[in-house]
Amino acid sequence: MPGRIRKFFASGTLFVWFCGTAVAASLLMVGGVLALIMINGLGFFWPHALLELHLTDGTRVLGELKNEEVIPHSATPAAPEGRTRVRMKIGNRDLYGLDFRWIDRARIASVSTPPAVVAVERREWGNFYGRIRRVERGGRVAASGNDEGWRALQPLIARVNALHDDAARLQRDVIGGINYDLEDARLAIRKLELAGRGGGREAAALQASRQQLERRYQEQVDALRALSDQLDDDAVVLADADGRELRLPVGQIVRARRPNAMNVWDKLLAYAVNFHAVLSEEPREANTEGGIFPALFGTVMMVLLMSVAVAPFGVLAAFYLREYARQGPVVRMVRVAVNNLAGVPSIVFGVFGLGFFVYTVGGTIDELLYAEALPAPTFGTGGILWASLTLALMTVPVVIVATEEGLAAVPREYREGALALGATKLESMIRVILPCALPGVLTGLILAVARATGEVAPLMLTGVVKLAPALPVDGHFPFLHLERKFMHLGFHIFDMGFQSPNVEAAKPMVYVTALILIVVVIALNLSAIALRNHMRKRFRPSAV
Repeated sequence: MPGRIRKFFASGTLFVWFCGTAVAASLLMVGGVLALIMINGLGFFWPHALLELHLTDGTRVLGELKNEEVIPHSATPAAPEGRTRVRMKIGNRDLYGLDFRWIDRARIASVSTPPAVVAVERREWGNFYGRIRRVERGGRVAASGNDEGWRALQPLIARVNALHDDAARLQRDVIGGINYDLEDARLAIRKLELAGRGGGREAAALQASRQQLERRYQEQVDALRALSDQLDDDAVVLADADGRELRLPVGQIVRARRPNAMNVWDKLLAYAVNFHAVLSEEPREANTEGGIFPALFGTVMMVLLMSVAVAPFGVLAAFYLREYARQGPVVRMVRVAVNNLAGVPSIVFGVFGLGFFVYTVGGTIDELLYAEALPAPTFGTGGILWASLTLALMTVPVVIVATEEGLAAVPREYREGALALGATKLESMIRVILPCALPGVLTGLILAVARATGEVAPLMLTGVVKLAPALPVDGHFPFLHLERKFMHLGFHIFDMGFQSPNVEAAKPMVYVTALILIVVVIALNLSAIALRNHMRKRFRPSAV
């Protein structure tokens, strides 16, 4: 028997089963997390029914049913399983001071789903659930009652949304452009003053141009104010479940729906509208509502910049270590350092990026090229360029190791054949060895993208912000502004989940943002994997 046991352990079967069990458990846990995120994230876009609870004390509660649970420590001999309670999203934060409410199921006398109740998505204070009492236009009653008021409200919402779009376009494109030109004129005048030419003709011309821009700016501000005044012309009077009324300007409404009166096709259309809104709109209400477009754009752009920075340096370093450097103790020490660098905590890279890229490199650039803007920093503060370079520095060991493995897989005959045909070493590297090693290079890039996309700690020190005033790309020369701060999906999740003043209201957006981040990582990786597979097919003879 002892011999049989020793033989069993020596065969390694037990360890194979242990490894298989560990892999299966890991896959189950990952699958469970993904399923949780998908269920909560995708369910956020569905227009849920509004339930009206009639309580035993005569009051009513209107809202969305979120979940049900057993009240802790409520078990009794008569009810050994304990009492249950339901959590309702009641909205109407300006009336109640809270978005959610727990209700003991024993207090619920009856439940109904009245078709006339409306769910109003507002630009501030969250959703409002109630009934329409009347619609006012110019201070006069234009419609009364639920049905008549609903029909009168829809075109008004479309009108104010168009006005909001016009106001946003005016503020972003026209007023923002004038502000950009004003700042350029101010910096040009300041530059002349620093050069001792502040009293010349050029400075006078710039000053006159600046005064003209200021007049245009004031005209556009007046036009924006006129548009904003139109948003308050119309209003709707809503009543909650207990009859308390609230007069709401239509300009504060994003959209209104009657979820209890919607059929399946109406809900599918609303689902698509909600999904598009989240991907295309800017955040509202301290990032707990609205969309995530700036964070999505910033994440993708940062990863692309990081990839552009990390690929050349990683490939060149791997080529030198593998093809040019004399193999010896120094090269071995460099390889050990590269491997150890991959295990350094990401926050350490963030501190390095802050000290080296932001303060040293960025501060030097400001002193040499943007002295007229000082003491306000241009490149001497966090920005998407420094965040991308920091992540490139963090992921370059992965690219180096993967590229070296790809170079090692290229047969020696390819090198000797290229040299025998008269090619120089550089030509053989570029035209023969590098194309054959591209699958390995892309493997390293895939791993680098997968790690960098979800990193948050280094970004908090090198340029990510809660809400960016402008995207890094716009219509002003040079169109790509690498010095600007940016938003990121990972930091967006952290901010909503741990820094939001209303964590319960922000929880659905946390799941949505996490789902979008996973989709972005998968999409970027699939693109790189497809390119890698194409290169493998093209250079299949190089595989050994």
